[in-house]
Amino acid sequence: MEFLLFTYPNCPKCEELKKYLKETNFEGQECSLVLKESKIKIREFLKFIKRDDKGAIIIPTLILQEDGQAVAVLNNREELEDWLRSRA
Repeated sequence: MEFLLFTYPNCPKCEELKKYLKETNFEGQECSLVLKESKIKIREFLKFIKRDDKGAIIIPTLILQEDGQAVAVLNNREELEDWLRSRA
């Protein structure tokens, strides 16, 4: 399983999810949304990404991929844990 994790600096929720991902066997990359390249990359997933009630993208955004296809879009550790349990 591969992942893309879209984050912002100094975000406690982002740090918590990054720490948890290190405990899994997933491989992937972090994409800081202060970088132009990351802002361009996230556009590929806009149809999957969750938004808050004001329309803003919820951060962190974790895209799990298999064979280059998005299979899950999650926003926190609890969602990831629930998703992993559902696949067990």
